[in-house]
Amino acid sequence: METSMQDPVITARNVEKVYQMGSVEVQALRGVSFAICPGEVIAIMGPSGSGKSTLMNILGCLDVPTGGEYTLDGVNVSNLTDDDLAEIRNRKIGFVFQSFNLLSRASALANVELPLRYGGVTKGRQERAEKALEAVGLADRMHHMPSEMSGGQQQRVAIARALVNNPAILLADEPTGNLDTHSGTEIMNLILSLNQERGTTIIIVTHDPRIGSQMQRVIRVRDGLLEETL
Repeated sequence: METSMQDPVITARNVEKVYQMGSVEVQALRGVSFAICPGEVIAIMGPSGSGKSTLMNILGCLDVPTGGEYTLDGVNVSNLTDDDLAEIRNRKIGFVFQSFNLLSRASALANVELPLRYGGVTKGRQERAEKALEAVGLADRMHHMPSEMSGGQQQRVAIARALVNNPAILLADEPTGNLDTHSGTEIMNLILSLNQERGTTIIIVTHDPRIGSQMQRVIRVRDGLLEETL
């Protein structure tokens, strides 16, 4: 049992990504290999243009590699259809973005219900969304619109939305980038508590060395290559 707990939830083997920009090929990833085990807290860091956003898109099944192999929870997702990728995203991965990505005309509760709607869940949908909002400390803001909430509260709604399907992996792209220092600290504490309380695997793409210092491990990317993994 102890050995199975250490089996990677994510394995990247010589992952490459090439974009065609007119007549020019741009190699965003040049053969990246690493593994992430269940329950790890990881930062992906690197300068602009390093390939970290491309890597995040592949890890989140928003894109597929041009070469190499990406395995998520034992499934090689490299050659799956768009529908298969969408199903995996909805079941296994929760996303948190820098810009919150909330529907402006929907309440916090309705925003959190969205992944359940997309997944075809009907029974108990509202109850699950309410529990997710309670878990992030927004029990008293369920019926507020995004415009009626602070940036930190909106990001909490986004985290609740990411958690409502109980994903194994939380993938966060600069989750504190649009927040003040106090709100950013609160959001990071909340994200890290999910790992401690639920065992959620956390992957954060960030420029911020303060966030990197809180991670168990940092994967650094430069010019499409792994610079170092600490």
